[in-house]
Amino acid sequence: METPLRRNRDFRLLWMSGLFAVLGSQMSALALPLLVLKETGSAVQAGSVGTVSVGALLVTMLPGGVMADRVERRRLMRLCDVGSLTAVTALAVAVWFGHAPMVLVLLVAAAGAVLGSVYGPASFGLMRAVVPADQMGTATARLQARSQTVRLVGPLVGGALFGVHPALPFVAEALGLLLSTICVALVRTRSRAKTVAGPVFSRRELTAGLSFLWGLPYLRTVLLVFGLGINFAFGALTFTALSVFSDLGRSGVGGGFVITCVSAGALGGALIAPRIGPDRHARLLILATCWMCVLTAWTMAWLTQPLVAGVLCAVAMCLATVASIGFLSTLLIVTPEDRVGRVQSAAGFLSSIVQPFGPLAGGALLTAFGGRTAFLVIGCVLAVSAAVVTLAPSARTAPVPPAEETDATDPLPAPGLPVPGAVQAQAPAPAGLSRTRRRD
Repeated sequence: METPLRRNRDFRLLWMSGLFAVLGSQMSALALPLLVLKETGSAVQAGSVGTVSVGALLVTMLPGGVMADRVERRRLMRLCDVGSLTAVTALAVAVWFGHAPMVLVLLVAAAGAVLGSVYGPASFGLMRAVVPADQMGTATARLQARSQTVRLVGPLVGGALFGVHPALPFVAEALGLLLSTICVALVRTRSRAKTVAGPVFSRRELTAGLSFLWGLPYLRTVLLVFGLGINFAFGALTFTALSVFSDLGRSGVGGGFVITCVSAGALGGALIAPRIGPDRHARLLILATCWMCVLTAWTMAWLTQPLVAGVLCAVAMCLATVASIGFLSTLLIVTPEDRVGRVQSAAGFLSSIVQPFGPLAGGALLTAFGGRTAFLVIGCVLAVSAAVVTLAPSARTAPVPPAEETDATDPLPAPGLPVPGAVQAQAPAPAGLSRTRRRD
């Protein structure tokens, strides 16, 4: 008889570890640019913090997946936590004593991104050893609900602490990382990857995850069209909505309401996902998300009430979050155990690489043609993506999980915890797979 998630000790520890770490990272994500702005008065230098963080994350995401498949994952997670704790503690001490050079701030931002790109794939690989295959969808939904809740609360807490003293958000993050390290250290399960001969960071190893995704027509079609196309267009849509409903910056109430609805929709999707079984209704969720995004864009072209726009965006993001949970849980199941890290990092890389360009495209359309035409054009891009996912034969056939053999190098479970084995095929649906500086 399988252990329920609420009684799965190692899953609870992983959940709490992520809670402490993500809360700290969300506080510092707001505090870092504020610190630079306070010290230098330069918005350009403050913006460089985010640029460095995103750039470091994209550059190291694929190598991070390789490391997660070559090092015992629990040990790797502990090393990442200790590294992050060291960097953040150094910054907290520097800020507390009134001297935080720009070089140190950028190094901390880059270190957080690099270590996060390693920790994320390792944590997903370890979770596969901790959680049975038929509970993966529920487990992923609970992780998403945790992360979405923290994203709502973290910046508020970080801003309040920064107002008291600029060092406090970083002190709080250091405490969170310390608690995260303790939680990971208490996990009993081990996830030991198979040893492979040859260079660790060879071209073959770095592209193994991309090759796996490309080799399965279903994953290739859904990830490229839904993961890249919808992520890009929805980013353009939300930025355009923020600009239009904020009256091009003259009032932040309308635009802020729309963005708040987007966050609320993501949280709602994570909360309801376990009740509807996203891995069992993935194709329906994919289609519903795509066409809901089309409806949202075209409706906003003609109706200019922030309330209507906010409700539509919330529903679209709710559906996208549920579909994303279905995709991620299925991806963990259908991927061979020795490639979990590389495949997960490759999927995250593909979904993340287009996100910075969505707001740029939305801004360009808004400047050139105005709000109504911008929404109509974005709706057309979304409609093309929706049509491809609806009509493409490859998007109708779910991938089949591998038949894995158990040997001495397979994950070593804690006593009483089942090892994920062969399961029935489930259909993935990617959206919103990108991660911020720390893991989700």
